[in-house]
Formats: sequence, structure tokens, C-alpha cells
Amino acid sequence: MTLTEKTLARAAGKARVAAGDNIWVKADLLMTHDVCGPGAIGVFKREFGPNARVWDRDKVVIIPDHYIFTADAKSNRNVDLLRDFVKEQGLTYFYDVMDEPNGHWVFDPAKGPFLRQHGLRYAGVCHTALPQKGHTRPGEVLFGTDSHTCMAGAFNEFATGIGNTDAAFILGTGKLLLKVPETLHFRLEGKLRPGVLAKDIILHCIGQIGLDGATYRALQFDGPGAGGLSLDDRMTIANMAIEAGAKNAIFEFDAQTQAFVDHRCKLNGTKTAYAPVTRDRKEKFLSETVLDLSRLEPTVACHPDPAQRKLARELAHIKLDRAYIGSCTGGKTSDFLDFARILRAKHVAIDTFAVPATPEIVHDLQTARWGDQTVWEILVAAGVQITENAGCAACLGGPADTFGRLNAPLKCISATNRNFPGRMGHKDSQVFLASPATVAASALTGRITDPRDLLPD
Repeated sequence: MTLTEKTLARAAGKARVAAGDNIWVKADLLMTHDVCGPGAIGVFKREFGPNARVWDRDKVVIIPDHYIFTADAKSNRNVDLLRDFVKEQGLTYFYDVMDEPNGHWVFDPAKGPFLRQHGLRYAGVCHTALPQKGHTRPGEVLFGTDSHTCMAGAFNEFATGIGNTDAAFILGTGKLLLKVPETLHFRLEGKLRPGVLAKDIILHCIGQIGLDGATYRALQFDGPGAGGLSLDDRMTIANMAIEAGAKNAIFEFDAQTQAFVDHRCKLNGTKTAYAPVTRDRKEKFLSETVLDLSRLEPTVACHPDPAQRKLARELAHIKLDRAYIGSCTGGKTSDFLDFARILRAKHVAIDTFAVPATPEIVHDLQTARWGDQTVWEILVAAGVQITENAGCAACLGGPADTFGRLNAPLKCISATNRNFPGRMGHKDSQVFLASPATVAASALTGRITDPRDLLPD
């Protein structure tokens, strides 16, 4: 069996499953957030009754992160709806925006968008917060009401996005009927060259198989090249599997995975026991691709979808209005370090917005020092508009006052994960997806730029 098949077989209590089988799968964790949570809760109460209890209060994780730092009253209300449900159900894991358990969340625009307005329990973008808070464990099954839940496949688990109705069913029963997906195999070999990052790997793969080339299929990444990638790199790749239509992505378990998961579970007091899935000698794949990482170049997904693959060096004629770095895909600490290496001692030529994914990443950037400056100070000196209010922000548009939102038909290069028309705001804007290094280089020149041209010595 493939890694995905072995994980689902275990969750279904079966010795073996095959692609195409319909099976009942037990959930190890259900995650929801402020956009989909209220809807899922509404369906749960409608179908199971107003006084129904969730199947396991320790297996539901609620992370408000999407429409948070906005004065939009309905968005603020959604956070309060989550808080009420958490208190009603006695849920263990709720990463509230505010510290007052009986208060009402209100974002104050008078304080401006840059300084922190959240409380100490706030965790930031759900997909980045889940591993940081000790909720990703090898061999488990994670469902989330967000298409990019597949990011947790970096930790050798089955993780996939679901709708509100499915989430409501899991809230009441702890299980879900799934069809076992076929698997596309990507064997990674070699090492990335300077200026080429994990984002370039997944943009290359999506461009190769197409926007729907992996529809309801699993992507399995392994080989020596995969083993040489950091966990942040693997998260970037797994995150964007959905952009090719994939049900999930999954990586092998190794010592790096073990060290991270063990540390995070102990740090946060979450469950420490887990059982990784390992490869079988005989695996049946729908297709097999060998990718030499040393041959990749900085890559861009052009408007209007993530499969419009071009090399950055071919796009120097495209003039930009804005650069953006952030989100679950491009807002991790390592992403900001790659971004800062290009920008250090220089100044951006276009409006450049930066949103760290989690408060922990904000802390990393404000405390890590390169010489006499913190990384945060380096970015500010370069003219980057960076906020302490970690979250999804403009990655998915949001209300008009969302930090970094495209409120006009602008051309933006972004380290985020999706670029359909209107995704980041204005329906006539154009978004070009790229690595943090390519975004940084392009911010300096005002045009799409190959970062290898600007690498520091």
C-alpha cells in the first residue's frame, strides 16, 4: 500500500485498502476556523439537536485566523460564535483572539494595522499553528474546514480539507466516509541550487500535471531530495497540493519529523503517542515522476491560476504594483529569512506588505539578530510594511480594510498559494505566485525578477 492507503486502512480498522474503496474513517482531529466554523456548528446543531455534544472535546481544535483584524462587524461576530460554542461544549483547544473569555472581539482601526491587537492565546494561521501547537502527528487523520489542511501531510499524516456538512457529521460521530484516492508518486532527487526554494518545486509540479491533474488523488513525495528538505519546505509543498486538485499530500517519516513532533507535543502538553506509516516495498501508483531538484529554476505561477507556470527569468517584462509575503504557505520564519536575505541593506521599489503566519513567527523576526539589527528591523528599513497581527490577511481578500488587500486592479507578486481572479481582493487584479526570494527580488526592481540576479555574496 501507499503511505496514504496505509494511513486510511489503519483509521478504518482494516488490514488493507485499495484505491477506489469506500471506507469509514475515524478522525484523530477536526480543525475549524472563523470562516467555516459557525456554519459547521449550525449544521451540527440542526442535524444532531440543539443540545448535542461533540464526539470528543479533546479532538476538536478551533483557530480563528481568517477575517480577524478588520472592523467588519459580521467578521468580529464569527469569533464570538466560536467562543460561545467552545464554552458550551467545554472544548480543550481554542486559540482565541482575545484574553477575556466572556468578552466580544472588536478590532480597533484607530490603533492602526501594524501594532498587535490580539491576546496571548491567539495562534495565527491555522495550518501553521497546528504543528506549532502540537496537533500534527505522524500516522494520524486530520480533517479541516479549509482546503489547505493538506499542509499537515508534511508530518506523515493524512490531512485533507472538508466542507461544513462533513465537519458537522464528524463533530457528532468522529468519523467520515471516504473514497481511498489513487496516488501520484514524486521521487525527489538532488538538491536545490541557491535562489531556488520549495515553492519553486511545487509550482513546477502543478505546472506539469495541471490545475486538475491530481483531482481526488494523493501526492506522495519521497526520495533523497525530499529527505534533504526542511519541514518548512515540506509544508510549503504539501500545502499547495490542493492547487492541482489533490485530496492530500504526504511525506515520509524521518528523524527530522520525529524531533519536531516530539518537541512540539511535549511543549504544548498535547498527546505524545503516535505511530508513523512507512513505505511498503510494493506500492501501486497511478503515475511516477522523478524530479531532479538541481535542475529547477525560480518559477512563477501567472494569472489567473496556479498552473500557469513560467520561469521568473522569462517574465522581466511584467511591471508590478505590489509585493506580498505571508500566509500558511509563505509566512513561516524560514520564508521571511529567505525574503530578508535579498532585501538586506536595500529598499523596495513598490508597495510591499508582509504578514507573519503566527505570533511565534513575529517573535522570531523581532528577536533574531543579523549583526546590529533584528530581521524585523531589516525589513522595516527596506521599506516593507509588516504587521504584528499575524493571520491570513490579504491571502484570501477579506473585507475592504484587510491589511494588504488589493482594493484596485493591481498586479501583485505574492508568496501565497492561490491566484484565481479576485482571490486577494479586486476581481480585476492579477496575482503572480512565487517564492519568498522571487517576491523579494521583484519588490526591489518593480518587475518580476529572478532572485539569482540579486543573491548576496
